[in-house]
Amino acid sequence: LLCRGMQSSKNKNTEKADPFYKLSVPNQKTCSEIINEARNALKTLRTRRPFTPTETQRKLFGYGSSQVSQSRPPSVFSLHASSFGLPESRPVSGVRLRPLGHKPRLVTSAKDEDSSVFLPKPPANAAEVRKINSARARLFRGASQQNFISAQMVPPDQNEEKLDSEEPAMMNSLCRSNNNCLAEQRSYTPFNDETSQLICNEDISRSEREDLLKGKAGKFLFQLREGDQMKKPGTSSTCPGSTGWKRRVTEDETRINELEQKEILWNVKILPILHELEKEDNIENLCLACTKLYQALNEGNMLGKRFKRSVLLKTLYKLVDIDSDLLCLKVAKIILAMKVDGRNLLSACKLAFKICRNEKNDDIIKNDRLFDCLLEVLRTEDLKKTSEALLYCMGAVKFMSGNAILLNEMVNKGAVEMLLQLLKQINSIKENDTYFSNLGHLLIQLAATLRKAADFPPARRPLARRAAVSELCVALEQRMKDKDVCTYIARIFSKLSSYDDFCAALADWSRCYTLFLALLNKHQKQQDLVVRIIFILGNLTEKNNQAREQFFKEKGSLNTLISLFQTYHELDLNTQKWYRERKGEGKTHPKHPSEAEDVLIKLIRLLANLSIHPSVGAALAAAHRIVELLVTVLEYKSVDDCEELVISAATTINNLSYYKVKSSAVQDRKLHIAEMLLKLLMSSNMDGVVEAVRVFGSLSQYHEICDFIIQKKLHKFMIALLDAKNQDVCFSACGVLLNLTVDKTKRAFLMEEGGIGKLVDCLRDFGPSDWELACLICKTLWNYSENTTSAASCFGEDTDVLLVLLTSLLDEELALDYSLDGDLRDYHKLYWEKEFKPVAEKLLDRIQSRCSFLPTVAITPF
Repeated sequence: LLCRGMQSSKNKNTEKADPFYKLSVPNQKTCSEIINEARNALKTLRTRRPFTPTETQRKLFGYGSSQVSQSRPPSVFSLHASSFGLPESRPVSGVRLRPLGHKPRLVTSAKDEDSSVFLPKPPANAAEVRKINSARARLFRGASQQNFISAQMVPPDQNEEKLDSEEPAMMNSLCRSNNNCLAEQRSYTPFNDETSQLICNEDISRSEREDLLKGKAGKFLFQLREGDQMKKPGTSSTCPGSTGWKRRVTEDETRINELEQKEILWNVKILPILHELEKEDNIENLCLACTKLYQALNEGNMLGKRFKRSVLLKTLYKLVDIDSDLLCLKVAKIILAMKVDGRNLLSACKLAFKICRNEKNDDIIKNDRLFDCLLEVLRTEDLKKTSEALLYCMGAVKFMSGNAILLNEMVNKGAVEMLLQLLKQINSIKENDTYFSNLGHLLIQLAATLRKAADFPPARRPLARRAAVSELCVALEQRMKDKDVCTYIARIFSKLSSYDDFCAALADWSRCYTLFLALLNKHQKQQDLVVRIIFILGNLTEKNNQAREQFFKEKGSLNTLISLFQTYHELDLNTQKWYRERKGEGKTHPKHPSEAEDVLIKLIRLLANLSIHPSVGAALAAAHRIVELLVTVLEYKSVDDCEELVISAATTINNLSYYKVKSSAVQDRKLHIAEMLLKLLMSSNMDGVVEAVRVFGSLSQYHEICDFIIQKKLHKFMIALLDAKNQDVCFSACGVLLNLTVDKTKRAFLMEEGGIGKLVDCLRDFGPSDWELACLICKTLWNYSENTTSAASCFGEDTDVLLVLLTSLLDEELALDYSLDGDLRDYHKLYWEKEFKPVAEKLLDRIQSRCSFLPTVAITPF
């Protein structure tokens, strides 16, 4: 007799230690290996990625947020010009003016008035007072922006801070001591006539004063510094010929030149635009003016500089109250480019968030390159000090990532790599830090952005690197209590785990299985998180035998899977019961699969993939609770209700039935399983029928199941399936028939329903293209004809056709298709020589030896 169980001699000879296929082979599989795997008794399962509904509204946190709204920053807020703080309303902290080096003299007599220090007479009217004060303020503002204050009154290590501070607060104190400063300067610096006229002449025009200011401010500042050094007591004057003196002169001249250039740019280009912004009412013209302003600032290298910044920002802040997203977009872009901080940075980020929140604004955002400014904020701002501003900035980037064109731009500009660096910074802040909780809000926005980027092929490469995978896993570990963070990162993994390179990187992270089990135990009833983690584990174990073993060896892994199976099985039963009780009220069951069913599908698929490993499969076959739950699915669930769930359960049972261990739960329940499979076998779902037949093909190795098949007349059904004209269906049905013919008392059934003729037809239709199926048919006919004395009485009218077929199939020139590609052709030839040819030759010899004549039918090629 030929062996039962659909296992060929090839499998015995070549896979004694491991009788089922190995997926984790180092070399690329050939076509023959792929075909061979497809026919093995065990198989893995694939399933769809968990569905994530599209949010109808753009919000910081979705509707499924696990935390109450009071603990999350709001997505809706009011924003006005008053939301921005005016920097000139507060002094620069930590900077004090140095006391004067001498006591100013007061002019008390006419003699004093004739001295070299000339004190101007007060103007006759208030208008002249304003003119003079304005000119003097401009003069001393220019001096203060150079080195008059920073070099003389601030220590060297504070120079940079002073230059970066806002100017108006300093100017107020400077102007208040205007006369004192003039008195000090005149005591040691000679003024020429032109300079004296600039300050004193009451009749000079405003334009003339400005021209004189441009030409003489630098000279005045230089004289002021030099004279101060010469007069300062206790200091040594620098020799004009020394290197330090020359360097000082060069630096001063450079600064003066820069100041003069900025003054010219300000007066010629920027100031007229600011006047236009203050007077213009038309929104289109305001937008055009903002565009020109940004270009002028950019060309003059004044973006991010402190030069007259307060005047500029004050004008821009007023535009926020105008109801125009396009105008606010341009305003936000300039404000962010000016590198504001504190309250102003937060308001600017909120303004950008508010614009990006409206999906209709995507088109204008594409054209205005707002993303560059937002990316710069994320790259440079302090994580702790500006966490709220970064939150809204990241929220705006998240909204932008929902647009394919904007997402492409983001990825091309290195946004993914930058966000991974930001993630690393967040991970460096531990739970005991006061900022830890607030940064969780930012992490949600970051993870949501990366989740959208994971759909984009260029973004997958940096995300699949081991460093990125490690940071994402660390974030999961640290934020395990925050269900929202865990869900968003699980969504990233869910998308990426469909790719082999990511699965390899994730499996290499030593604590990944421990982490996933901890998450499943902690959030067992959070369906959207649980279903994704199980899906990820299913992907990891689908193609990696080592992953199957490592996961199963984790402490409590089997108990966790059993607990999840029970929880969602009960939830599914309760849901079905609820809908049945309310059917009269018009309540219909929602579309399948439901949330509970989806978890069960992914969980059963994980069990099927794990069962491929020999030791793991044997342990699962002996896990009575697992097998009991699988059988329960077949009991209460119809294939019409949830096809994938039922078929997955049948496949997993078939995998476990392969293991002939003493304590096998499948063997203990084999008759009950056969009863449950009848419903699936008689359904109109062909995929379900094929899977049921596969299970019967495995279980029919037991005599009890063979008796059950004959008793229920299932053999007739198997014979009928031979007409399906489908190779896989015929292969599974032939497996059952082969096992039935092992029992001598059951061989006669093949004559019923034309079984012999249908087997011969299958051999003719599929033999030359499927040598495994041809071999299986020959084995079945060999078993059937064991005790026959006459070929005619055994095979009837199909005897001649069978003889012709066998003769043709044994002719190598006729049988083998040499038009196939190399690997497939070699496999066909190997299987034909090693498996089919020995069985077919024996069958042909038996038929010929029991025939009284040989057919004269001509043999035609296939």
